[in-house]
Amino acid sequence: MKKDIKNREDKIIRKKILSMILPITIENILQMTTGIISMAMIGRIDPLAVGAIGMSNIIFNMIWAIFKGVATGVSVFVAQAYGANHYVKLKRIASHTLFFSILLVLILQQLLYWNAEILLSIFDPSPELLANGVLYLRIISWGLPFIAVVLIVAGTLQGMGNAKTPMKIALIMNFVNIIFSYILIFGKMGLSPMGLRGAAFSLLIAQFIAALLGLRVLFGKQGVLTSLAGKISLNIDLGEVLSVYRVGLPTSFETIFWEGAAIFMARAILTYGEVAYAAYQLGLQAEAISYMPAAGFGVAATTFIGHSIGSQNREEGKVYLRQLIKWTSILTLFTGGVLIFFPDHIMGLLTKDAEIIGIGAVYLLVMGIVQIPQNINGVLNGALRGAGYTKIPMIVSMLGLWLIRVPLSLAGAFVFKTSLTFIWIALAIDLIFRFTTNLIIFKKKDIYKSKSLIGVE
Repeated sequence: MKKDIKNREDKIIRKKILSMILPITIENILQMTTGIISMAMIGRIDPLAVGAIGMSNIIFNMIWAIFKGVATGVSVFVAQAYGANHYVKLKRIASHTLFFSILLVLILQQLLYWNAEILLSIFDPSPELLANGVLYLRIISWGLPFIAVVLIVAGTLQGMGNAKTPMKIALIMNFVNIIFSYILIFGKMGLSPMGLRGAAFSLLIAQFIAALLGLRVLFGKQGVLTSLAGKISLNIDLGEVLSVYRVGLPTSFETIFWEGAAIFMARAILTYGEVAYAAYQLGLQAEAISYMPAAGFGVAATTFIGHSIGSQNREEGKVYLRQLIKWTSILTLFTGGVLIFFPDHIMGLLTKDAEIIGIGAVYLLVMGIVQIPQNINGVLNGALRGAGYTKIPMIVSMLGLWLIRVPLSLAGAFVFKTSLTFIWIALAIDLIFRFTTNLIIFKKKDIYKSKSLIGVE
């Protein structure tokens, strides 16, 4: 009898996980596919443009990371409030954080626009590469307010267990991006080819439409927040917003560490030539075949662990985590295997340049080998964040990047003059270190006894 009850409970939990995982996975695949298609369009025009996009994205993503972290903070607070049925607080947290973040991102966008050339000069690019990067970065900087809205809307909805609506918004955004990229990059429908500029404007248009849809979902007549009890106040509770930022910013810093390290990685790889850097950028896009679908399991871990802590149902949280680790491992066996056994074919979808394909294929092979530890580590990080331990993933990430990845890569490029393969192996060692460290910490820390962050309403 007890076994039958347990089987039914496990089935219900698997169904809930699937309802989160499928939309998030589809959303990530959409983003991955759009990135691959857009990069393939540019890759068929000019490898220099690929490098310009890669450099610009590193700088852009440092600001994007702030609001991605804030969205994680919102998701953690919303998940715990939702689990505890504190809907008034849920509404206040989501709306006030969004309003404050829009004000902040407008300031950051202006700083990025006017300092684009200075920031990109960090990479020590050639004059032509710098000019292309400045052009692209200044255009896409105008999309920062829109992407901040999209991120926080997604964080709010995913914290409530609603992953389908963010998926639909992402579907529309990516579809618009692909269509406009094709039209503007190559000059269709009577327009002149715009190349790199067309790729930037396409992204901007897609983000604008997605932001409008997100605001409608939250604040429309039948919006998610509008339907909850209480009025939406424009008087921002700064203390509550700062609490969200304190929880979310460690995730932001974790991503910023990544992007900061990417600057050093770019300088190291550029010593092997601009073709090598283009291969690296295309390889990153191709690697998304594995880690983007699995990233949804980390988001689901944050949501369900947050729900279990908010509702004080610790055992349910343990079952959720076991299932999440199991299914992310199964998925990664397939996606990681694709990287290991078909790297040349995957790179061939992105470029026709034989040299780029050869360099990128080696990168994909090495990354494919470490996909399982990388993706399981993502689930552990998600669980830690759901319990409010957002600093742990940040610290472990910082140690891996700045004690292993960056030093080994710089030493290989500038001191020992190794082959590029050594750089790829350094990345793999970093990922294995992070997984091992997080696993040890996770086993020692009982996250299920964590106190709720939302207090009593």
